Amino acid sequence: QVRLVESGGGSVQAGGSLRLSCTASGYTYCMGWFRQAPGKEREGVAAIDKDGSTFYEDSVKGRFTISQDNAENTLYLQMNSLKPEDTAMYYCAEDRTVFTGEECAHVLALADFGDWGQGTQVTVSS
Repeated sequence: QVRLVESGGGSVQAGGSLRLSCTASGYTYCMGWFRQAPGKEREGVAAIDKDGSTFYEDSVKGRFTISQDNAENTLYLQMNSLKPEDTAMYYCAEDRTVFTGEECAHVLALADFGDWGQGTQVTVSS
């Protein structure tokens, strides 16, 4: 089982930036981030496959960038122009059952990853 550990959350004002990091203990074709705010459903944020293709939820396109360092098994989420509505617990996630970019995008759309870390809180104040 892949173990995922997130870091980098915090509190910022609207318009600010944060960078989330996630170290993974093993190889997974599809990795990403989802978030969940209190009282709201889980929402996929971004995903990346091992070929480097990236996928984003519409509300974060142009503001968030997902990237990975395959040599270090590390996943990143650079978040710029943060908005109060981005406030949520952010989870690093992976799915070991998919092996194509299309499947990875589908996992993101449903926020239906197979495993995830403990999460890191992101709070954006207005």
